[in-house]
Amino acid sequence: MHPLIASYVRITDRISDYVGYLAASLIFMMGGTLIFDAITRNLIRMPVHWAVELTQFTLAAYYFMGGPITLKNNDHVRMDLWYSTRSPKGKAKIDLAMSFCLIFYLGVLLAGGISSLAYAIETNEKRFSIWNPSVIPIKALMVVCIVLMLMQAFSLVFKHIATIRGKELA
Repeated sequence: MHPLIASYVRITDRISDYVGYLAASLIFMMGGTLIFDAITRNLIRMPVHWAVELTQFTLAAYYFMGGPITLKNNDHVRMDLWYSTRSPKGKAKIDLAMSFCLIFYLGVLLAGGISSLAYAIETNEKRFSIWNPSVIPIKALMVVCIVLMLMQAFSLVFKHIATIRGKELA
């Protein structure tokens, strides 16, 4: 493969790793927030109304940020009825076809995400609750993570093409 493509794959994989490790650390934030909520609600009898909602936002961030590393590490769910019986080149051909489906899906998702983010910015969209937080940050993170997933999907395309050609690209 061309050195530029190999660099793209290496950089994209590294970004996916960093974002994935950051996402994994969000579990501690969610746990801490829920423990804080339980303590203030049950021991102090002074509930904080923002804790559960912050945990929901953090869970959404965890979900979005985990997408690129899940693609990179091939940890997603797949039907293994006849895939597992294929040779590495056969698997790469199937994965290549599925990667194009994924790219189409992520492209549609990105268009919707950008539209939703633009609307949120124009209207200063807020969540209807006691805390009333802005949804702009989480929608912006969603768009950024969809772009990262698209970058990782293209990285997978290059890897599958290399496998089909009998070369290794990692």
